[in-house]
Amino acid sequence: MLTVEKIGGTSMTAMKEVIDNIIYYKRKETGLYNRVFVVSAFAGVTDMLLENKRTGIPGVYHRIKKHQDFHGLLNNLLKSLKEINRRYVPLGLDLEAANNFIDRHIDEGEKYLANLANILASGYVSRESILQAAREILASIGESHSAFNLSKVLTNKGISCKLIDLGGFGDHRALSIDQRIKHAFKGIDFENNICIVTGYVKGTEGIMREFDRGYSEITFSKIAEILLPKEAIIHKEYHLSTADPVLVGKENCSPVCYTSYDIAGQLADVGMEAIHPRAAKPLESKDIPLRIKNTFDPAHPGTLITSGYVCPYKRVEVITGTDKILMLDIYDPSMVGNVGSDLEIMQLLVKYNISYTFKVTSANSISIVIWEKHYSKRLVGELRQKFSLVTIEKVAMVCLLGSNIDQPGLLSKCSATLAEKGINIKSAGIALRKVNIQFLIDRQHFATAIIALNHTMD
Repeated sequence: MLTVEKIGGTSMTAMKEVIDNIIYYKRKETGLYNRVFVVSAFAGVTDMLLENKRTGIPGVYHRIKKHQDFHGLLNNLLKSLKEINRRYVPLGLDLEAANNFIDRHIDEGEKYLANLANILASGYVSRESILQAAREILASIGESHSAFNLSKVLTNKGISCKLIDLGGFGDHRALSIDQRIKHAFKGIDFENNICIVTGYVKGTEGIMREFDRGYSEITFSKIAEILLPKEAIIHKEYHLSTADPVLVGKENCSPVCYTSYDIAGQLADVGMEAIHPRAAKPLESKDIPLRIKNTFDPAHPGTLITSGYVCPYKRVEVITGTDKILMLDIYDPSMVGNVGSDLEIMQLLVKYNISYTFKVTSANSISIVIWEKHYSKRLVGELRQKFSLVTIEKVAMVCLLGSNIDQPGLLSKCSATLAEKGINIKSAGIALRKVNIQFLIDRQHFATAIIALNHTMD
């Protein structure tokens, strides 16, 4: 009956709702225990530690990176964390214990960071590895703070609770991520305990080195892969819906009840992550069902994602997309009948560590779509050295996704809808699997296109 569940940062900040809507909700039949909760830092904390995820406003990390004094900013962070502690006193948090915990944690972290800053200033070691270590240390603070607070509140409510801090502060063993997780869960009595686990895990390979800010879902996935629960659950502050309710209106969309890991991957490809794609893969390979639930709508069962799900009737499940992409069109008359042009472009993308989300070809041109945030002048410079003409255009992509959308006339129906709104289709694509139809359009038409297509598919 074991479940492994992840609670996001926005949900964690609403701790009363977490307790009422997740911990206690309808647990009379199944009991409180046999659950492992992987928690993110409280909303905004990791932004203060590293950088704001959306705006790029720097945090403590950037002071270290620029050889600036970071101690004052870290002290301000400590004050903010204590203010967060104060919010949860009405829920039963022991303020003195919580403040003492974060005092010790920040003090220890500050010593580590000061040593790293001194080594960085010496110029004798790799700058990249030192800065990466600083990001790891800083990231771990947020999850240790939130996990401690939730575990203490639950304990004070009489719940048998195990705090599992995978951050590794004070533990100098050279363990890999998997080794640390396996060691931490060894011998735990799940039937008589709730486990509260940090979303950050310390390991010799460095979880942020590969996954950066997506690390908490990776930790969640690795724990599920090891414990093999009956179900993995992610609690978010919203439903996975048929369209963005902000764009189309709540009354014009609804939660997706069932879908497949394939569709979850398609969603991630346009930035609408039900789950980090690298976190989904182990769950799918172990055939562990994943449920996406809305913390603030506990009565709704959420979205169940499984490996083999195919909708029993032909329909579009989700309409989504992004307006934060660029289309690079690479033209050269010598491409006609020439083997290797595509390979040259792909090799340059690999060189600059850039993934594309869309590609279409003609006899003498190849168009690829990349995220605008990944734009590289050096990449474009090298492309222009190799090919006759490279043009760059800011575009938007609108996608129709579904596990069973292979129906005659769908493409023409969508095209007609866009034409009626005066929206020109710059390019379009549909792969043989027929789970995703993609339209490239002008950016200014993005919202109009989503709303129109959602209305047409209703």
